[in-house]
Order: sequence, then C-alpha cells, then structure tokens
Amino acid sequence: MTDNHGGGQFAVPAESYDRMMGRYLPTLAPAFADAAGIAAGMRLLDVGCGPGGLTTELVRRTGPDNVAAIDPSPSFVRACRERNPGVDVRQGVAEELPFADGSFDAALASLVVGFMTDPVAGCREMARVSKAGGTVASAFWDTARMPAVRIFWAAAATVDPSAGADLRRPGRGEGELAGYLRDAGLVDVRDGTLEASTDYADFDDWWSGWTLGVGPIGAYFRTLDEQARDTIRAESLQLLGTPTAGFTLTAIAWFARATKPATDSA
Repeated sequence: MTDNHGGGQFAVPAESYDRMMGRYLPTLAPAFADAAGIAAGMRLLDVGCGPGGLTTELVRRTGPDNVAAIDPSPSFVRACRERNPGVDVRQGVAEELPFADGSFDAALASLVVGFMTDPVAGCREMARVSKAGGTVASAFWDTARMPAVRIFWAAAATVDPSAGADLRRPGRGEGELAGYLRDAGLVDVRDGTLEASTDYADFDDWWSGWTLGVGPIGAYFRTLDEQARDTIRAESLQLLGTPTAGFTLTAIAWFARATKPATDSA
C-alpha cells in the first residue's frame, strides 16, 4: 500500500488513508485471503500492510500470534500495531524483509507491488521468507476497472494532459503480477481478478479523500492551484453522473498467487 522508500505520498495519518483507499479493504481483504488459500493454523506475512486492512483479516483467520506485517510508513506501522494487538509489525521495505528464510506459510502483498522499487526483487524476498511449498500472492488495482482512480485522472487530464502517470504503475496491466512471480522463481502461478466495493455518503465524501495528500493522487492534488482543483472537482462530478445522494463504487483488482518450489530456486 505504500511507497517502499517512504516518499511524501504515504507520510500521512492512517485515518487519511482509511478515507481514501482503505475503505475498499473490508471487501478486498477477504476476497484476497480466500484467493490466496489462507486458513487457520497458517503463519502469515502482510507485506506493505499500511494501517492494517489486510492484517486484520489475516488475524481473524489465524490469530495475532501467527501474523507478521511490515510497512515503510511510520504512521501506518503505528496504526497497524494499535489495530492488531499481538501482531509482529515492523518498519521496512519489501525488497529487504527482516525475517528469516522459510518463516511463513504465505506472504501476501495487497495494493503494494506497484509501489515497490523493484517488484521482482520484492516478490523474490517474499519467496525467500516463505517455506518450501508456501504461497506468495499479490493484488493490485486494474486501473481501467477502478472507477475512483480512473475518474479522478480523467478529470485531471482536462486541465493537465500529462496527468495520470499513476495509471501506468507496475502491476496495473493484465498478467503483470503473474509475470513478477515467475521472474522471482516461483512455480504453479495462477492469476485472476478480485472484486471490492465501498459506499460513499455523497460526492463530497468521494472527493474529500483525494484532498488529504495520500498516495499519487494526493501528491498530485497538492501541486494544483485552486482554479485547477475546482475544475477537476466539477469534471469529476459530471463523470460520476452528478450523484445527489449516496452511491456505491465497485472496483476490480488483478490477483496472482504462486508456490515456492521444494527445491528453492527463488
């Protein structure tokens, strides 16, 4: 969920992330855990845990003593610890995981691969800390089918045709997550899609999330003057169909999982 080398994009309060992207985790996390085959008794690692949206789901399935989590953002690490007492939550990056070889039955990365400095290296580290025969899995938004992100960048393009570099992050294209797992030396690679949704009280509830400085959109928003912000807001309202009450948005994420071979080549 976070930029592996800090950056200002995720140096924000956990509550800001909750309002922007974390609100999708109550539906995305269970779908991801199901697809990854997570069950009671497994020892699990949440890589790029953010404030703990997926961590909470893993704890629900296996208990806090069986879950570890890591994120580069100090504020997110604090929040994840507070929200998931008993979980081993550390500050660090995917490409240099501070865990011993073969420590986990499964390592998962939710909405983080696109922010890794080196996605293959990150997946290779996830494989290293997983047991032989263990699972490495990742999920990342399919931008074309993630309305909240797609609509903001489409609106921004009306004032800045160069806007939207975030749409081209690693992992947003079909087959990319699976490719990183194969390149990391994993086998039995399978991929597909996951569905997540969230409810918005009104348009302002949707819009306010982007104004909090979270992630690529938040960082971009901070560079805009008031006129540009007003123009993007008005265009976003039109693209959303000018909702006058509450509404629901459903998003699709790419998913991939693979197995660490018995003879470690990862």
